[in-house]
Amino acid sequence: MLEPSTAPGTAITAITVREALGSGLTRKHLRSQAWTTPFSGVRLPAGAPDDLLTRCRALVPLLGDGVAFSHVTALRLLGVDVPWTLADDDRVHVVTRDARDRPDRAGVVAHWSRQAFLDTVEVHGLLVTSPAQTLVHVGVDLRRPDDVVVLGDAMMRRKRRLTTTDELARVADRTRKVKGIVQVREQIPRMRPGTDSVMETRTRLLLVAADLPCPVVNEVVLAPDGGYVKRVDMLYPRQRVAIEYDGDQHRTDQAQWRDDIRRRRRLEELGWTVVVVVADDVLHDPAGLISRVRVAIDAAERRARWL
Repeated sequence: MLEPSTAPGTAITAITVREALGSGLTRKHLRSQAWTTPFSGVRLPAGAPDDLLTRCRALVPLLGDGVAFSHVTALRLLGVDVPWTLADDDRVHVVTRDARDRPDRAGVVAHWSRQAFLDTVEVHGLLVTSPAQTLVHVGVDLRRPDDVVVLGDAMMRRKRRLTTTDELARVADRTRKVKGIVQVREQIPRMRPGTDSVMETRTRLLLVAADLPCPVVNEVVLAPDGGYVKRVDMLYPRQRVAIEYDGDQHRTDQAQWRDDIRRRRRLEELGWTVVVVVADDVLHDPAGLISRVRVAIDAAERRARWL
């Protein structure tokens, strides 16, 4: 008779009620404290982790072969920052091209795609919509254009680039007759690979919206002798203006904070103007931030005319 196991080193697997009954277990036993019920018709051993990956794996036995995890669930499985408007959505989202394969379970949102193609990848052994496909699925429902750009940037982080603007454009261009797809297509040229955080993106978008030039993202500044000085979050190379976003890591990582201060001083010694930005600047005082950057650029251009 099959019994649940959560012993160290043992893979925690879900079992359907039908499989359990076929193995000799009784319905009374399946209702006991030895099991949990993540979804109707499936059981997990008691003590199994209560996390997204476990819940997705528990749902797999109930899914058809062509059903993929999608939307906000795909974002989390892919390790992409979830838009703030969707942060509270902890349901499991899946998508299929066959309406008959949509699972009807509490806690599951089943989407039906009428598109000819559905790009998928394998993540943790699960079938998941690709980053580009997920951008389209999520992006068409985002109301603000900037939120689409933020999501696209999050998929192309400097240290974890999951896709490219060309791939995003390819999937968006082939998507037809979907409300919101035009906005997604229009925002892809505004996305920039190589950012490190959501707030860096929002800072850049804020400056561009104020008719300032679009800054270069995460470029390395070298000393006259070719030595490494610093990788700058955003910069205007011609004006020698560097914009540095200070997030929470500068508060929690003292060594990083000290190294940044030293390198910013070196930038200033080399004639750069450094504008430091924090979250309050972007969220509560955008006009002040825009003014500081504009003043720095104007001053640099005046100096260039005098030379």
